[in-house]
Amino acid sequence: MRTGTDRRRRAFLTGATVAALLAATMTTAGPARAADPYITVASTTSTDNSGLFRDILPKFEARTGIGVRVVAVGTGAALKLGAKGDADVVLVHARAAEDRFVADGFGVDRRDVMYNDYVVVGPKDDPAGIEGMTDAAAAFARIAAKGVPFSSRGDDSGTNKKELQLWQAAGIDPKPHSGTWYFETGSGMGATLNTAAGRGTYALSDRATWLAFRNRAGLAIAVEGDRRLFNPYGVMLVNPAKHGHVKVKEARMFMDWLTGPAGQAAIAAFRPGGRQLFFPNAKNATN
Repeated sequence: MRTGTDRRRRAFLTGATVAALLAATMTTAGPARAADPYITVASTTSTDNSGLFRDILPKFEARTGIGVRVVAVGTGAALKLGAKGDADVVLVHARAAEDRFVADGFGVDRRDVMYNDYVVVGPKDDPAGIEGMTDAAAAFARIAAKGVPFSSRGDDSGTNKKELQLWQAAGIDPKPHSGTWYFETGSGMGATLNTAAGRGTYALSDRATWLAFRNRAGLAIAVEGDRRLFNPYGVMLVNPAKHGHVKVKEARMFMDWLTGPAGQAAIAAFRPGGRQLFFPNAKNATN
């Protein structure tokens, strides 16, 4: 006999095996849909690396009996999963890409959920001399001018998109320097921070993953507080007009909970080590 936990199990999938693992999950769970309701949420690695979903999803599942299976990838990959109909809900953090997703007809009912911010981290001895700066683009320009190593996610995630915006604001294209002082990991935030710690490089990180990161070695926050480092998260329903199998009722129940009083309170109450990692800011749906 399966327990309630078994019925509501969640799969956190990452890396190049996402498609294969997702297909296997859907295949094994499919026959039990009527008695074992679940939705698939394509989301960012920060909601996984930080432990947020592991903390708040059991509250939703206990209230509704609906399981949530999370595919934790970069924002770009999450949006692609949504566009292909391989998820019911997308929760990401790249507003311009989210707006395009809706405008292109792949998503509907985008809603604000929460926010935090990005930080530039780097070696404690600060070879680029950027510690204490509050202009992230100027800090990036100084890193490039000195040719100090920088680790980029390079994975089309929300963090990678923000990083590239900062390079553009600095008037610099780092791509020609790939493999010299600019290293593209093609990995999630945790793996990229591990690379930065191992190589002693700078990196851009969302604050939640940074605070949850344990292998800091000689890394520390160098730059924070720039308004351009604001990091909002949004949730969208995958358009059922494009993908008729989307579980609209269950997905909307999840979105309503996440952006309603109970979900917003759960987000605010997630404070590992007493530190609040995400700040709820849900409003009415914008689309």
